[in-house]
Amino acid sequence: MEKIYKGGCLCGHIRFQAIGTPANPHTCSCSICQKQSGAPTVNWVEYPASGVVWTGKGGTPKTYRSSSYSQRAFCPQCGSTIGAIDDDPVIAFVTTCFDDANDVVFKPQSHSYCDTQPDWWRLDIGN
Repeated sequence: MEKIYKGGCLCGHIRFQAIGTPANPHTCSCSICQKQSGAPTVNWVEYPASGVVWTGKGGTPKTYRSSSYSQRAFCPQCGSTIGAIDDDPVIAFVTTCFDDANDVVFKPQSHSYCDTQPDWWRLDIGN
């Protein structure tokens, strides 16, 4: 049986279950991710849309079309970033919206748009 990963927004209005091991664990520092999240870098994982069930009383998250191939997903009540719903159909979740964001399957394996992360983000903090 495949593992089910659960998560949701800050207020609990949007909840989901993602079935199976996530694909493409990575970080991104593109300007769209930065503006959506308010952070210099965002951690992502991807699931086929068929492997995601929206379980909260809010149903599916609200979306904003951010590019020709994707919509950014967020809670209409608390504004929390949920991720992106791509036209592929792929749903990419920010890893911090999972209930157990510490799971090793969320560890990034690559970084997109390194050139647009702030210079001060390149600090070596000894970890």
